[in-house]
Amino acid sequence: MSKSDLNIFLEFSAGAELLFGNIKRRQVTLNGDEKWTIRKLLKWMHANILTERPELFIQDDSVRPGILVLVNDTDWELLGELEYEIQPNDNILFISTLHGG
Repeated sequence: MSKSDLNIFLEFSAGAELLFGNIKRRQVTLNGDEKWTIRKLLKWMHANILTERPELFIQDDSVRPGILVLVNDTDWELLGELEYEIQPNDNILFISTLHGG
């Protein structure tokens, strides 16, 4: 781990964890030499930790409607959504409001 590493926490709830190996919370380390936005993080998640049915989580370059995103307990819509620049130790929570039937 270098001095410039960006450590963040990802959390998944209400069924979203099923798409990520049934892991509800994980700490990830990103290359801190780069600027990380939620948009870039979603691409990284798709390539590195999304294990099942990406169509239930990703739509185009964003999360699918029905997935709530909170950054440090604040709705991402108040922070700029995909353009929010991730900060060290941010806690990013993805909550699924989608239910099968």
